[in-house]
Amino acid sequence: QVQLVESGGGLVHPGGSLRLSCAASGPITTINGMGWYRQAPGKPRETVATISRDGSTYYIDSVKGRFTISRDNAKNTVYLLMNSLKPEDTAVYYCNAEIVIYGSHLDDYWGQGTQVTVSS
Repeated sequence: QVQLVESGGGLVHPGGSLRLSCAASGPITTINGMGWYRQAPGKPRETVATISRDGSTYYIDSVKGRFTISRDNAKNTVYLLMNSLKPEDTAVYYCNAEIVIYGSHLDDYWGQGTQVTVSS
């Protein structure tokens, strides 16, 4: 069974930094796209950043220049470095991965979520 385990969330002051990690484990053959999403109270889940297997990235406009997504294919892990954090970045952050298991079965997997709170 595939699991995505996130870590690195917490409470930080405005202007501070956090680094989120998400490690995938299980009968993984390969991982295609990976990404980070977030959901603030009362708002729909939104895409924060995505990265393809070859390293192509996408960022939502509000985080461009502040957040950096990266991945380590050997460790089946995706990271999100968040700098210059703002109160409006407060949300539960979820990682997502498109994973091929047992050689041919492709499915979409989500982590359990990690809380990021930006407050003075």
